[in-house]
Amino acid sequence: MIRVVAIQFNHAGKMYDFNAGDLELQAGDRVVVDTERGAGLGTVVAVPAEKDPALFPNPLAMVRRLLGPDDEKTLIHHAQCEQEAREFCLRRIKERAMDMKLVRVEYLFDGSKAIFYFTADGRVDFRELVKDLAHTFHTRIEMRQIGVRDEAKMVGGLGICGRELCCASFLRDFQPVSVKMAKEQNLALNPTKISGQCGRLLCCLDYEYEAYCELRKNFPKCGKRACTTSQCGVVEKMNLLTGELALRQGDGKLVNVHVGDLVDESRLETPFKEQPPVRERETQHPRERKSREQATQQQARKQRPPQPSPQQEPSAVVVAEPPTISQAVAEDGKQPAEGQKPKRKKRNRRHGHRKQQDKQPDSPSQE
Repeated sequence: MIRVVAIQFNHAGKMYDFNAGDLELQAGDRVVVDTERGAGLGTVVAVPAEKDPALFPNPLAMVRRLLGPDDEKTLIHHAQCEQEAREFCLRRIKERAMDMKLVRVEYLFDGSKAIFYFTADGRVDFRELVKDLAHTFHTRIEMRQIGVRDEAKMVGGLGICGRELCCASFLRDFQPVSVKMAKEQNLALNPTKISGQCGRLLCCLDYEYEAYCELRKNFPKCGKRACTTSQCGVVEKMNLLTGELALRQGDGKLVNVHVGDLVDESRLETPFKEQPPVRERETQHPRERKSREQATQQQARKQRPPQPSPQQEPSAVVVAEPPTISQAVAEDGKQPAEGQKPKRKKRNRRHGHRKQQDKQPDSPSQE
């Protein structure tokens, strides 16, 4: 059996297992441990516990010692170097007009390497920048690109709830978050309401998602019909936390019932009869009624057949009637004899037809 202790290197960071050996450690102690990058400074999260070595495929690194007075001086010196390196790097980034944002500078405990954390939209060519940093500080330089979530975790701040950011206070790992979680919890899909300082969806949307899914299993869906022993209607809205439902009855009234009072409609001895809906004019506000009537009138006007304009009105067809006897006498000036019918005035036909003339014998052709 070996004594295993959990240690974190950053606040709310990942925990790693180390071999405590014979050291008596308590939660919150600062210790120096061996890492792949060299000596590192960490904080004890929990007291050591005895575990079977077979549970760990690789041998665990050892805890060297507790943090001493000399180590405190080393930390102060590293803090000054980090501040100088940050200011120098910011000046070089501005001079070279590089599309990157410096977030943090970290020196390893033994001073063998300086790590520069930055964010950028794409890939950045920082080879010349690394040469300037190495020539100035005479140590190994590592440029590490991180995401916006890691940036918020390092910088910290306050969320829209007024508390410290979850990722900077206690959240050790980032879980995937989707818009479906916000919909399941009946939250407004406003980007400013459901997004954090990093610009991504809030991590806290994942905290109660499973609880809401379990509660929703006992509720009918909105728009479905639900009944109790005394009332029946269509589900209008629901409150998953209090277990209350709002039912819209046939007369338009809203009734609040509890989800535990719902029964199967088929098991009711006397099924409910659908009540006729209330007249529209009675339920609507006068302003809504007026706007609805105006919309109905406009729709009726659109559905009317178009009336012909005065320019498109068909011209009246004038039918020529034959002249009467008195009109014929007035025009010719002669009185018709007895027994004779009055002659009608000869008129050419319309539509381009010519008057039929008497046929004349064909004249001999001239040769």
